[in-house]
Amino acid sequence: MIRVSFTRSLERFVACPARDVPGRTVAEALGAVFAADPRLRTYLLDEQGVLRKHVAVFVDGRAVRDRLGLADPVADGSEIFVMQALSGG
Repeated sequence: MIRVSFTRSLERFVACPARDVPGRTVAEALGAVFAADPRLRTYLLDEQGVLRKHVAVFVDGRAVRDRLGLADPVADGSEIFVMQALSGG
């Protein structure tokens, strides 16, 4: 199983507790999360299914390389962390 966790700032908009899900890629793991709560998908992906510019995704502490298809591989026991990139002063 893959552990998918979210930054607390996303919880202001939609409930997103950490979940353990199956998957071989980031896309598969996030797909399992979206199946449990489809509203989260609109906060993370745009209309074409591409990761929104203000969202950062990490696998085991490293930024994903494939922001378009989220095809980065994940292994059993990996952790995916999703956060909103914040800016401003």
